[in-house]
Amino acid sequence: MRIALLVFPGVQLLDVAGPMDVFREAARQSGKPDAYQFDLVALEDGPVRADNGLLFQPTATIDTLDHAVDTLLVTGSHEVRDFSANPRLVQWLQRQAGVVRRIGSVCSGAWLLAHAGLLDGKRVTTHWNISSALARRFERVQVEHDQIYLRDGKLYTSAGVTAGMDLALALVEEDLGRAVALAVARELVMFIKRPGGQAQFSAHLAAQTAQRSPIRQVQEWVLENLAQDLTVDQLAAQAGMSVRNFSRAFKSDTGETPADFVEAARLDAARRMLEESASPLKRVAARSGFHNQTSLRRAFVRRLGVTPGDYRNRFHPQEA
Repeated sequence: MRIALLVFPGVQLLDVAGPMDVFREAARQSGKPDAYQFDLVALEDGPVRADNGLLFQPTATIDTLDHAVDTLLVTGSHEVRDFSANPRLVQWLQRQAGVVRRIGSVCSGAWLLAHAGLLDGKRVTTHWNISSALARRFERVQVEHDQIYLRDGKLYTSAGVTAGMDLALALVEEDLGRAVALAVARELVMFIKRPGGQAQFSAHLAAQTAQRSPIRQVQEWVLENLAQDLTVDQLAAQAGMSVRNFSRAFKSDTGETPADFVEAARLDAARRMLEESASPLKRVAARSGFHNQTSLRRAFVRRLGVTPGDYRNRFHPQEA
């Protein structure tokens, strides 16, 4: 099978190397050295410099690729939107979509597929940091913000960076079977199916972005004490600041209010419990810091658009 990866200046190298390593290891584990062949396709001739500074040489351009490919994956970049208005690229993607068996994206590469009209009416995911912008800009695209990867027909999309490896492993399982995929996962020290969704990163990553140490320390304390009564007065006292100064500093550093962070952290914890256990909703609410099941339900509906029960039915591993 021939895999083409569309690459750009500023590409995140793991978007390219991660999937390639998964496919290459799958060929080795299957005993079929030629199970996968690769094309790195660029917009123009010449080396491409990745976001980390490394230069690599694509094997073709969108104008010179002269053979059919089985699967096309569009990689991501912090500058991905700079390329979306390129008419040659849009037309090339539309042509390829009509002939390849599978087409997909890694990380922010979904933006280019959306701009080419290839995500209209489709369920997709992308990096959590641009998923809201993608949903706003392309109203016909059904963006699911918490998925590691998604399949909708012949379309495959994945979340940020390392999720491209999760997607590649899923494609390997389709192509070569679960035994090979398990062998690859063991060799590369991966989950065969990563537990949870992107939500497992949001609050914990946010707790690393505050500029001031007292704010970071309060965020970390919140994550460890979700069942407590986390009022702004209590958080300010924990930081050793006045309520007014704490609220101002917290919003300045994190872009959200203390109450918003607390609810997001509690929601993340509740989601993990729903995904990983069969605990009753009353217990999930109590352990994640919600006053009761009603509060838990309201937060889920307001932020996710689903009830806790619906979320569990969809994501609990026993229901998969």
